[in-house]
Amino acid sequence: MELISLTEDEADAFSDFYLDFAKHDPDNAAFYLPGFKNFSLYLSRLEQDKQGLNLPKGSVPCSHFWLRKDGGRLLGAIRVRHHINTPYHTYESGHIGYDVAPSYRNKGIGKSMLRLAFNEAKQLGLNKLLIVADKENIASCRVIEANNGTLESVVIGKVYPKPLKRYWCQL
Repeated sequence: MELISLTEDEADAFSDFYLDFAKHDPDNAAFYLPGFKNFSLYLSRLEQDKQGLNLPKGSVPCSHFWLRKDGGRLLGAIRVRHHINTPYHTYESGHIGYDVAPSYRNKGIGKSMLRLAFNEAKQLGLNKLLIVADKENIASCRVIEANNGTLESVVIGKVYPKPLKRYWCQL
């Protein structure tokens, strides 16, 4: 398994990834729908995110990576924000966001993907990461804790008003 940046060569694998979400986790499928509808435009958007260009208000530069299994299947996606210098990112979003494809959950994929993303974060010059998880998302909390995340606090989100666990990971 390796972390990759998407290219046109992953169009079919991305479609399979999206369809897995559409079938088993429709609430989160919407996040990947733009890539399913127009993969080339989606790739362009990811590159703009990485370069910090044309970002929506309140967004920060972000690199997107995909965990690819031998044979090309995409098992998960992880986003590494280059900084968290906005109130939202500092309080309830953090440096990292990730999703494991529904068919691959509870198999250690998230733990591996987060560990690999630490290398990408180091290349961006980060040495400490804030990672936030919904308190009720036990699987995500375990992923962070398995990667030496230290719980700082539990807060109530302002954008998502529910209990959120804030962890710090030293790189």
